[in-house]
Amino acid sequence: MKSTIVMMPGDGVGPEIVEATRTVMSAIEGKFGHLFETNDVAIGGAALDVYGEPLRDEDLSLCKRVDAVLLGAVGGPKWDAFPVDLRPERGLLALRKGMGLYANLRPVAVHPSLAGTSPIKSEIVEGVDLVVVRELTGGIYFGRPSKQWENSRGRHAVDTMKYRESEIERVVRLAFELARTRRGHLTSVDKSNVLATSRLWRAIVDEIAPEFPDVTLEHVLVDSMAMRLVRQPGRFDVVVMENMFGDILTDEASVIAGSIGLLPSASVGTVRGANDSRRRGVYEPIHGSAPAMAGQGRANPTGTILSFAMLLRSSLNLPTEAAAVAQAVAAVIANGVRTPDIAGNGSPVTTSEFGEAVARQVASS
Repeated sequence: MKSTIVMMPGDGVGPEIVEATRTVMSAIEGKFGHLFETNDVAIGGAALDVYGEPLRDEDLSLCKRVDAVLLGAVGGPKWDAFPVDLRPERGLLALRKGMGLYANLRPVAVHPSLAGTSPIKSEIVEGVDLVVVRELTGGIYFGRPSKQWENSRGRHAVDTMKYRESEIERVVRLAFELARTRRGHLTSVDKSNVLATSRLWRAIVDEIAPEFPDVTLEHVLVDSMAMRLVRQPGRFDVVVMENMFGDILTDEASVIAGSIGLLPSASVGTVRGANDSRRRGVYEPIHGSAPAMAGQGRANPTGTILSFAMLLRSSLNLPTEAAAVAQAVAAVIANGVRTPDIAGNGSPVTTSEFGEAVARQVASS
């Protein structure tokens, strides 16, 4: 089987973690007889340095044509002084919006042998297995007007949070469908006691809920969710929320797993067709570019490798291969092969060594 994948290493530690994942990709090719045809494309600061823009139109067009995109990370202080429309992060936003990727799936699962590495008590985090579904194309990140100005009364700024019914409906429906395949519980997060957009969000969730009688629904205000996520993470299954809330709470959720380097994500759009359940998607770890660590071999590629597993499952419809990657990562970690962020008192391995260990486990399983 031949599949086409765009590789976007990006900035900071991005090239290192993508390269480690490429090693695992080769192991999957050899184990299962696949061919992954890859094209490397610049995004973020790397694209700014070469092309003067964070994502070229022709590169976005290529991403729309291939089966999936695997991305490392974007951003760094080198580009902090750039105008807002030329910041590295704008390349990622343009990629998601241009490809019609409206939902970001961020699974948070605690590996049994790593429960003790979390700053939260191990008895609280043991057995945690939840998925956050974050809306991606609406909300305050895309609302207009968004500007700063100054007049006789001083400096002012405004950002606009806006949602259309269709934007809310499609991501909520995806979350219900996902909950139906898991433990049948959906938590919808909003701020309906204050925000008009949240009141619309809650109303639409309630309208869709009767279509899924096998899914239990609860509504939680975002400030309460921030507390409950670290006090009772094990009670959640699928959690759906708007763009900014999802951005913030998934970084909080990364603490549960013990390291932000462990967590993958998938930004996905609609299924390809009535008889084709594959989704176009961009797959990336949830962490940033960590420029201070770049080039040192200290970055944890687990999140990127597990993002590749999500790519195999959602965009290529290869569940067996996806499971092989996830199981190999779990086995390697259980055997004590760990990068500095999760090594504890053990001897850490480098980014590339971890990728090689996972590749060997795939090949031998």
